[in-house]
Amino acid sequence: MPRVKETGRKMLFIIAVVSVYLASVISTADSSYVAAVYEHKVILNPDPRTPMSRHEALQHMQKNLDIYEEQAARAAQQGAQILVFPEDGIHGFNFTRSSIAAYLETIPNPQEESWNPCTEPERHNNTEVLQRLSCMARRNNLYLVANMPDLQPCPLKTSPTSTCPPDGRWQFNTNVAFRSDGLLIARYHKQNLFFEQSFDTPPEVEVITFDTPFAGKFGLFICFDILFHDPAVVLVEMGVRQLIFPTAWMNTLPLLDSVQFHSAFSLGANVTLLAANLRNDRLIMKGSGIYTPFSATYHHAWKGDPEEGRLLVARVPVLEPLEVKQSAAKEVEAGGGESASSVATDSGRCHQDSCDDHSPHSVHPSHPTFISSMMYDTFTFVLLNVTQGDVKVCNGTFCCHLQYRWLLQDHKELYALGAFAGLHTVDGRYALQVCAVVRCAGLDRSSCGQEVEEAESKMDFLLEGNFDTKYVYPSILTSRMFLEQPESLEKAADMRVTMKHSNTKGGLVTACLYGRMYHLDNE
Repeated sequence: MPRVKETGRKMLFIIAVVSVYLASVISTADSSYVAAVYEHKVILNPDPRTPMSRHEALQHMQKNLDIYEEQAARAAQQGAQILVFPEDGIHGFNFTRSSIAAYLETIPNPQEESWNPCTEPERHNNTEVLQRLSCMARRNNLYLVANMPDLQPCPLKTSPTSTCPPDGRWQFNTNVAFRSDGLLIARYHKQNLFFEQSFDTPPEVEVITFDTPFAGKFGLFICFDILFHDPAVVLVEMGVRQLIFPTAWMNTLPLLDSVQFHSAFSLGANVTLLAANLRNDRLIMKGSGIYTPFSATYHHAWKGDPEEGRLLVARVPVLEPLEVKQSAAKEVEAGGGESASSVATDSGRCHQDSCDDHSPHSVHPSHPTFISSMMYDTFTFVLLNVTQGDVKVCNGTFCCHLQYRWLLQDHKELYALGAFAGLHTVDGRYALQVCAVVRCAGLDRSSCGQEVEEAESKMDFLLEGNFDTKYVYPSILTSRMFLEQPESLEKAADMRVTMKHSNTKGGLVTACLYGRMYHLDNE
């Protein structure tokens, strides 16, 4: 890369400082609320592919709802104003289209009908689950979001010209939200299904929000949705800063562990994410959290931990609407230099002062590269096998750059810097640009990209990618699935992203800049 002129470095510094300043402004705001998420060890139907009666299905679901009742009461005792339960937490999973029939309830559209299932149970038949959830919210005086299967007749009122499924009815994976008095206020049908043969994809993308008196607007989406533009990014770009995310997330290392990617989405999108996961060790489902752009309250069970539920409760700031943030940015650029300098990171000072010898835009020598598979994608890697280094690796025209220094010179683990740009096609189809520092599973370079959960080596680093997308999600995952917040994160106007971190508390498992090229998903 050519050297950047001094003015270019100062501009990047200003952008970085503005972002840090804004985060500090928002994080110290007086307005906050108490959120709760519950990671649920779901009680499953042992034979989900065999149809059963409505009575049998209700008996099964009531077992999970009994646990929900206990946790809602615990959350309320701790002051929670909103509580989120996970995807599939009431009914389970692995049903066929016909075997799930007894679990379905027809959920009215709150945009068309005002209904409180707790106080008006007779209005709609076969809505026992809706009634119980509504009364749960009402009894505990909190907003409540849960996930359940929905049955809708054809044609849909919201899409009357859409083609009906062959059996003449729609079956949706659905989030429902209730006000603190039990009123049903939102219904969202999952857009991006993950091998869910019992459910249909909605004929039109649903962008669903609801308002609260304590935190403004919340948006709804589910599990696999987080990897796609619709509706997750649509919500973000509408200015929705609080997102609710029930999930049944199966962890996939090195890049898509639950707490790793969910916190990365929160940081990259500059939003709060309330993520409630299932707990099922056989399917590697674990990891829930309350994530903001500057904090994380999360739980990720470790080997040998009891397989049980976990309630997380945290006070989090209300994030201001995006237009407020943008106006604040203008004020900082116009005359807030003194305040901005006071929150400058070490990385910012490096760009401000003379440090050309270590500039991420300096010309640096090439290093031998190799190819290895990671997450079923063909990454180009370079080994990090000296005490400190300045390396670059490219996959096609997409390049990643790393400056690093090992804290212990005699570390015994093998690490590599990898780059990938292309279309991921296994268990989903989505276009990526990824820069990742990974601990290799062994001491042979062929093990780079394999799953690793523990590490001892610690490094100070600056990781940078020349992205062709503004949608980049940064994460630092350390040994035994602990998160660390980047020391600084800079996004330049040319979509170059730089993440700096030092004084790592745990051994480094993965440091990643995960870029999504949404516009190329269908090419």
